[in-house]
Amino acid sequence: MIYLDNAATSWPKPPRVHQAVARFLAEEAGGPNRAGHRMSVRAARVVQEVRARLARLFRADEPERMIFCLNCTDALNMALKGCLREGDHVVTTVLEHNSVNRPLQALVDARFITLTRLPITAAGSVDPDAVRKAITPKTRLLATLHASNVMGTVQPAAELGRIAREHDILFLLDAAQSAGVLEVDVREMHVDLLTFPGHKSLLGPTGTGGLYAGPRAELRPWREGGTGGDSVTPTQPRELPTWLEAGTPNTVGLAGLNASLEGLQPDTVHAHEQRLVRRLRGALADDERIRIVGPTCDVGVGVVSLLVRGVTPQDAAAILDESFGICVRPGLHCAPFVHRALGTFPDGTVRVSVGHATTDAEVDQLAAALREIAA
Repeated sequence: MIYLDNAATSWPKPPRVHQAVARFLAEEAGGPNRAGHRMSVRAARVVQEVRARLARLFRADEPERMIFCLNCTDALNMALKGCLREGDHVVTTVLEHNSVNRPLQALVDARFITLTRLPITAAGSVDPDAVRKAITPKTRLLATLHASNVMGTVQPAAELGRIAREHDILFLLDAAQSAGVLEVDVREMHVDLLTFPGHKSLLGPTGTGGLYAGPRAELRPWREGGTGGDSVTPTQPRELPTWLEAGTPNTVGLAGLNASLEGLQPDTVHAHEQRLVRRLRGALADDERIRIVGPTCDVGVGVVSLLVRGVTPQDAAAILDESFGICVRPGLHCAPFVHRALGTFPDGTVRVSVGHATTDAEVDQLAAALREIAA
């Protein structure tokens, strides 16, 4: 099998992740901070280690601001519904995943907020000048992804962060496709809220993810309940991370994520993925039956969307799976507005997403299979 759906979840996970999960279940799987016995202490140590690793990865000064979530969707809901107040205005883009689109639209439908959704340029990014013009006195939040899960294009995050800071509004960066591949520095990028999954390019297990809640972002709790340390306070304790973390965390998943972060090499993975993307684009460049959707991006992530003439994306993906053993993803990829902008709505595209373990030979086999389908 050739796995080219890493934008959904990375596979295979490094052996150290498997080993860490098995070891944790066998030796350390107590409830962290729920008791003083050795199993609880060991579990708490793992949770502390992964929190510290994430803080170093994203250049966050305070590890306690790294909040564990179920996934990036959970983190985005926590951020959006935690920071917005009635009457607020939000600026976002057509590039966004439904994990941003749907919570915001629900708040618009409830007449709780107003929303401006900005178009993209021919280069596949939002125009910073358009962001400036969209900000109003009621704007509280600028929310944008870092890298597109449809085209792989990268947004000018640092410039957008500066604009947000100049206008004293919050900046939310969705790093679903960039965390573990591109450099993300919450200080230099002026990021107030950073959301990320553990199961994509961070190479951890599913059911892991997180939210960086910066000091400028005052969030209401997304969930409330047990914390292990304070059972007396009648409401959720105000200290971070317990203010935003209730209940026993996914310690097994975090053990795996801790191991994946220990050996993570973002620069190496990014260079590898970009070389593979260039190889695929080059292999298909002279075939008019196959169209690559979206602009070429020299600093993008490992995502390519394409169309095969005369074949729907759904049929093309099914043939790749059943006849060639190649896993890709067809459709809208949970990002309907960008497909409308690209003219690929409602069928979407075939999305190919390479990963840390993808080889040149696998990319070549995909290109050959696509040409055979086109024929």
